[in-house]
Amino acid sequence: MAFLQEYLQAQGLPPTLREIADALGFSSHSSAQACVESLVRKGVLERSPQHRGLRLPAGNAALLRGAANDLPLIGRVAAGSPILAEENIESQLEVDPALFRPRADYLLRVVGMSMRDAGILDGDLLAVHKTATANDGQIVVARLDDEVTVKRLKHERDRLLLLPENPDFSPIEVDPRRHAFAIEGRYVGIIRRT
Repeated sequence: MAFLQEYLQAQGLPPTLREIADALGFSSHSSAQACVESLVRKGVLERSPQHRGLRLPAGNAALLRGAANDLPLIGRVAAGSPILAEENIESQLEVDPALFRPRADYLLRVVGMSMRDAGILDGDLLAVHKTATANDGQIVVARLDDEVTVKRLKHERDRLLLLPENPDFSPIEVDPRRHAFAIEGRYVGIIRRT
């Protein structure tokens, strides 16, 4: 059932039996058919005769639509010197995650102006796609020890640089041997409240 909900949220339409079989590791789509029929008998899934005719019952579909159109606002992120990350969800904002490519997973409030020249300003809501990897030149949300910042990532031989987009700020040099470092996500857009 979790796969069906995730697929519906991500794609906006139900999976085919072959997609269900592939995702769940079934050897044939008849095994996926038996699984779907079991969920229909339990009342957690409905079937209609058309292609991709699976759907959630009315109550479940409304819950899914609500979740698909909300993004959690999780604390703040520094665009300047790193600040302590706040891990609790401040609120849920009605923003369709599919507006961003790749899909946004959460929002962070920007504090500071170090990313000004990239169009990321103090007070903006930064849309973030959760991922632990990024390529050179991408804007990332990075955790350095217990602090979180948004910067442009640059790999060098034995170190990483977190580069600001404002000449008033200095790069942050990261030595992985001395600092706990992780990429929390990639910048995929902003929401600016006027």
